[in-house]
Amino acid sequence: MNSHLFLVTFFVYIVAMILFGWWVSRNDRGTGDDFLLGGRGVPIFLTIGTTVATMVGTGSSMGAVGFGYANGWGGALYGIGGAIGVLLLAVCFSGVRRLRFMTMSEELSYYVGANRIVRNVVALLIYIACIGWLGAHILGGGLYLAWMADIPAWQAKLIVALGFGVYCVIGGYMAVVWTDTVQAVVLFIGFFLMAAVAVFDAGGFGAISEQIDPAALSFLGIDKIGLIPAISLSAVIAVGVLATPSFRQRIYSGASAGSVRRSFLVTGVLYMAFSIVPAIIGMATYALNPELENTNFAFPYLATEVLPLWLGLLLLVAGLSATMSSASSDAIAGVTTLIRDVYVLFKGRAPSAANVVRFSRLGLVFTIGLALAFALSSDNVIKYITSMVSTVLSGMFVCGMLGRFWPRYNWQGAMASLVVASVTSLVMLYVMPDWKTFWGNPAIPSVVLSALAGVVVSLLTPASRLTDEQALEKISEERKRMEAVPEVPLGSKGKPAGA
Repeated sequence: MNSHLFLVTFFVYIVAMILFGWWVSRNDRGTGDDFLLGGRGVPIFLTIGTTVATMVGTGSSMGAVGFGYANGWGGALYGIGGAIGVLLLAVCFSGVRRLRFMTMSEELSYYVGANRIVRNVVALLIYIACIGWLGAHILGGGLYLAWMADIPAWQAKLIVALGFGVYCVIGGYMAVVWTDTVQAVVLFIGFFLMAAVAVFDAGGFGAISEQIDPAALSFLGIDKIGLIPAISLSAVIAVGVLATPSFRQRIYSGASAGSVRRSFLVTGVLYMAFSIVPAIIGMATYALNPELENTNFAFPYLATEVLPLWLGLLLLVAGLSATMSSASSDAIAGVTTLIRDVYVLFKGRAPSAANVVRFSRLGLVFTIGLALAFALSSDNVIKYITSMVSTVLSGMFVCGMLGRFWPRYNWQGAMASLVVASVTSLVMLYVMPDWKTFWGNPAIPSVVLSALAGVVVSLLTPASRLTDEQALEKISEERKRMEAVPEVPLGSKGKPAGA
């Protein structure tokens, strides 16, 4: 494929998304709730659209297709784990919409008496997690943009970061959910077309089966991957969904708890059906060319070297849409935590409503730039995601589950959960690699030991003194400074200036 033609197509698409994002967000009142949460009135079809687009992200395109290239039906494990995660969100956490939280750190601190220590620690972990997810999306998009456009990887990562960063900064959350919804349509059309054409070009499933390692053709590739690593991969993705702030933001911004629950159930079913598509694409690509040096290039190879020009362009744009839709969501979630929680940690109070939008835009530039810096240091999407999830998010997953369903959980138990999860993951990654080989990734041991630590420490220390109502009131009072509509400057006679 002509690299110049692709770049022109990509830039036209980006400009269209930027203009569309500006247009749909042009009537926002300029409050923090508008810019960061869409006014807390996002309808069900937009919640479905943005959640689907976020789910079908970098891992499902670059990562899962590459995993399917190497491990056959194992490529479906990523989607299965994600579907389980979003279905559990619908059942377990959609109801917290009624409590009007703004960030996940507010929610987790509420479960343990609005404890400030837990709130601050979780806020820092969440911000790190958002940068991690954001870096993974920039990394994935940059890898195959570099392949397609024949440009250095660092330039490709910079282009991807700028691509979604501009419409995030201009339009905020509503720009993200609307562009996500458009991109979700492009994604589904593109991926299903790609799977159908790839199977046809490879000679059908019979011909593909003759080329693939028989172990990779077993149920979910378990004979090749191993049962424990296969379960662990799906588990780490499910944990990631349940503890990733961008999915919680879908709850906080929805029009109602009922609409959030329905949208997550629909998304979970759609994503479960979609989960086999990356595996099929990966296996078909292997049948067409089993000699790729980097499995992450399976997706762009098929689009650039095998498919007709028009379809290749559509699919490449669909792949980059996956990256940008997920990245934009994580960028907004990250800056919401930065403005609502990290700002308070250092300044002692929330920013005034008049400054929230300006600070948020500056925060987006800083956050995306930081994620880009981390993305420049890695080249494996699945390894990047699983390591980051197990180290940063496992403890927050445990805090959310125990806090939501076990009233005796307290702030000391929450801190024990967070510390033990991270320590367990780091030990497995860097001190005891044999354990990592057995489990596939540290997610399951991290979650189990984190939960055990949280239960034991909570039972050995005093219960929280605040009731749920008192904890919620404490959090809500602090947030009111951000939620107010900025006052209009008055003239000398008490009328709006300029009237």
